[in-house]
Amino acid sequence: MTRTVVESKTKTVIIGFDEPFCVIGERINPTGRKKLAAELEVDNFETVLKDALEQVACGATILDVNSGAVFTNKMAVDPRYADNNFTEPPLMKALIEIIQGVVDVPLCIDSSVPAALEAGLLACEGRPLLNSVTGEEERLERILPLVKKYNVPVVAISNDDTGISQDPDVRFAVAKKIVQRAADFGIPAHDIVVDPLVMPVGAMGSAGQQVFALVRRLREELGVNTTCGASNISFGLPQRHGINAAFLPMAITAGMTSAIMNPVRQPEMEAIRAANFLMNHDANGGEWIRFAKVLEAVEAGATFAEASAAASAATSGRRGGRRARSE
Repeated sequence: MTRTVVESKTKTVIIGFDEPFCVIGERINPTGRKKLAAELEVDNFETVLKDALEQVACGATILDVNSGAVFTNKMAVDPRYADNNFTEPPLMKALIEIIQGVVDVPLCIDSSVPAALEAGLLACEGRPLLNSVTGEEERLERILPLVKKYNVPVVAISNDDTGISQDPDVRFAVAKKIVQRAADFGIPAHDIVVDPLVMPVGAMGSAGQQVFALVRRLREELGVNTTCGASNISFGLPQRHGINAAFLPMAITAGMTSAIMNPVRQPEMEAIRAANFLMNHDANGGEWIRFAKVLEAVEAGATFAEASAAASAATSGRRGGRRARSE
């Protein structure tokens, strides 16, 4: 069975067909988050720390770290700040160092700037996931050597120089091309995590069916793990969390093994926990039973984030106590 190994200094996460669904927390991303971008511009990492701790407590096993901030005020003073090649590498390094100081989960280094990806690779402890490579020729030639040099897994997004195709067969062909080109660099298929690209169901009624079929093909024909931006499916629609919560278990049943998503949303995390149990990826329902305690606390008035943090702290305390006694 295909197994993609991602590591921090102290933890190993395996993305795989026979593993629990891997939740990659998406919150540390300044794109579309004006408050976060403004904080980062003045070296304020308060929200970053909060988001890191909260996402892990709520169930993220990997954290995506995106350095694509726009520093509007600095750009007005120094034109270099208009260049992502100037701003992103030092910001990525700072973000990773700060996050690693408060959580011990593996990281996913997320940038369109190759220099920022390499800055993240140099700062990361362990074996991070690199996000991302596409089928564009220039991108393949820039990113695959980094993947080989640092021996890390990579997210492969199914678009190329022609853009994003609405034809699922074309998207499969792009994924196959990336896997084959990676092999030319000595990168094995188990280190490729394909994002087949989820289209909004509001704009394309067959979007869900398309991605489920694509995931099955990617698993059966290429033997690769898969991921997606889970919230894309509900883009532009009301009551998005209900759609996301239905989509995720269906994607898991089709063979999807991870998603980049917001773990602080209860409906989605409840659906994933239940799906893990039903897919026999939660031995004896132990994780579901622990999660049920969180839901009980929510019913009693706590927020999902508060209840998750309390449960996480309690579990850590019990583990610490056992270690202390054994020593």
